[in-house]
Amino acid sequence: MKPDLIVLSDRGLYCREGDFYIDPWKPVPFALITHGHSDHAHPGHTRYLAHEHSLPIMKLRLGKDTQIETTPYGKPLQIGNVKVSFHPAGHILGSSQVRVEHEGEVWVFTGDYKRDPDPSCVPFEVVRCNTLITEATFALPIYKWTEGTHETKLIYEWWMENKKRGWNSILCAYVLGKTQRVLAELLDFTNEAVHLHGAMEKMVDIYREAGIRMVPTLPTSHLTKKDKLQGALIIAPPSASGSTWTRKFEPYEVGFASGWMQIRGNKRRKAYDRGFVVSDHADWPSLIRTIRDSGASRVIATHGSSDVLARYITEEMGLKGEVFKTYYGEEETGEDTESPEGSTSETGSLLAIPKKRGKKATSTESEAGTSS
Repeated sequence: MKPDLIVLSDRGLYCREGDFYIDPWKPVPFALITHGHSDHAHPGHTRYLAHEHSLPIMKLRLGKDTQIETTPYGKPLQIGNVKVSFHPAGHILGSSQVRVEHEGEVWVFTGDYKRDPDPSCVPFEVVRCNTLITEATFALPIYKWTEGTHETKLIYEWWMENKKRGWNSILCAYVLGKTQRVLAELLDFTNEAVHLHGAMEKMVDIYREAGIRMVPTLPTSHLTKKDKLQGALIIAPPSASGSTWTRKFEPYEVGFASGWMQIRGNKRRKAYDRGFVVSDHADWPSLIRTIRDSGASRVIATHGSSDVLARYITEEMGLKGEVFKTYYGEEETGEDTESPEGSTSETGSLLAIPKKRGKKATSTESEAGTSS
């Protein structure tokens, strides 16, 4: 029996035949990075390999002197005894699935991904494999996204409603990915300028330099005490909500764009006036479709509701479902990786898959005993 091509170590996912790690959370000699979110692209590695569109994002976050090699999508690379290639994940700009092949066996790590259309990044590509390692951030049946730009249209209509009464609209969105997606999708409805919190400016510039079309933007950092916005849409990180920074925009309403807004209680708990269900992760139907499309006979779920997904894979799909316990999404990164406080218990009690008799999904623990 062949040893597993990718295993879980105390530093991250490790490929022995290539002697590299994928999205490791502790310093390693050689790290393949799926995308620039900070729970996947950690500082301290000696050598990095990522998709070329991730380069400016990672330089901004990890430091301009960080040694980062890049590759385009689909180019085979010989690393040690394995062939490696990066494929579009549809999560954010530069996001990639990592395909690893050795002696006819193929493993794919999806990283974070989504199947929905998004004008701010290359769409997801199905990659056939024997073993699929998939994210499970929203792996509960309640999570099912609306099609197309439905939610962004709601954002635009909310903005226009507030504008009619002279109020500003503050939309909380994650700095990398969500902000740029909303700005790109707003082009379907308007070309009016949107104001940006200072934390968003450099990342929006990176997307524009990559050729992503978005509505015009203006920095709020240039506003003086005498400047008075009225009827504006302002995009800010979630940490800005309720801070003294927002007072300059009174009167205003606050909305939040996140997949977690699928659960009404999350909006109430965080005191948002409006919640918009916009996610850069796969919903439940997309997770199941991706597993089927991959042709994999073995599927390993990681981060999120991984136990639920692994059990469904085993009991309902007739495949071998397992779990890797990783650190992805565990840190408060300010990105779409963290569930609002309390949401796990709310969804878990209502939406767990009923237990059936049959094979049990297995859980592969980290050597260091990490938990998700």
